[in-house]
Amino acid sequence: MQRCCVIGMGHIGHNHARAYSECDRAVLVGVCDRIPDRAKSAGEKFGVPYFLSAREMLEALSPDICSVSTGGFEYASDHFEPTIEALEAGCHVLGEKPISNNLREAEQMVKTARRLNRCYGIDLNHRFTPAARQAKKWQEENEIGELLFCNMALWIGRSDPLDTPYYHLKALNPHSVNIMQYFCGPVKEVSCFALKASGREIYSTASINMRFECNAVGHLTSSYDIKRGHPMERCEVAGVNGRLVFEDMWREAVLYPTNSWVKQVYTNPVFGGFEGFYDTFRDRIHSFVRQVDLEVSPENIDGSGKEGLEASRVIHAAIKSIKENSAIIRVADVTE
Repeated sequence: MQRCCVIGMGHIGHNHARAYSECDRAVLVGVCDRIPDRAKSAGEKFGVPYFLSAREMLEALSPDICSVSTGGFEYASDHFEPTIEALEAGCHVLGEKPISNNLREAEQMVKTARRLNRCYGIDLNHRFTPAARQAKKWQEENEIGELLFCNMALWIGRSDPLDTPYYHLKALNPHSVNIMQYFCGPVKEVSCFALKASGREIYSTASINMRFECNAVGHLTSSYDIKRGHPMERCEVAGVNGRLVFEDMWREAVLYPTNSWVKQVYTNPVFGGFEGFYDTFRDRIHSFVRQVDLEVSPENIDGSGKEGLEASRVIHAAIKSIKENSAIIRVADVTE
């Protein structure tokens, strides 16, 4: 049984705490937030001790697993310090995305987990669904074959004031890039066009072209300017043997073989299937707990800190491309 705690008790932190409370391999033992009312409210809601200091909670409770669901500048600047504190305290850590808004800090977080042999994962929850796993199974069974292209699209609609011109790219697209890398592996090069829609001060819609190291090509369209509709997310992966599409994270996955007019379809079941977005959090968090509980080696964690770092590096390469007027940027060359 893994003893778990959560640092950062906003809406996302409540999802983490709830998921631990519902996990048969875990027990929630504490929560922390530097805002007193929020910490107290969360502690009372979940029936656990609450703290205003992450260090104090870690020393008092010695948890096995710690979620870091803080926010900060660009929704990520507050991830670094508590992640390092939790790793140094001996915890396995599940962090929120983006891993950090600062690549150098993200690299240090990943290196620290590796040095301490701790499992470090990121909440890349959009692909922790039965539909995504079925799509991956088709690929592993060679139903796709040699990869040709991957097209990804995600729009959620967001109009509130945001921190920087690049907030949309940094905060939303770790999900998209990770899904593309899940099927196609590391990204080698990117080139990005982006626009600021009317009344916007941020780059609110972006079009990113990619070349993967496997030589397949890809494209990501991402937007904060389209009202959330159905579907809001779509991934298409094509190879010489077939093409797969999965939509809205858990709703449906379809395989189109090249040698048959008969397609295969996975549809989320009415009874026993996913009912809402929270279910993706539960699946992802329970997957992390299960891997820790089964003593999976840190380098084999699904949705690892390393994956989170690689996704953010692609995004930072896209931002560099915008700054350099849609230049082609080698991802490996991007360090900040």
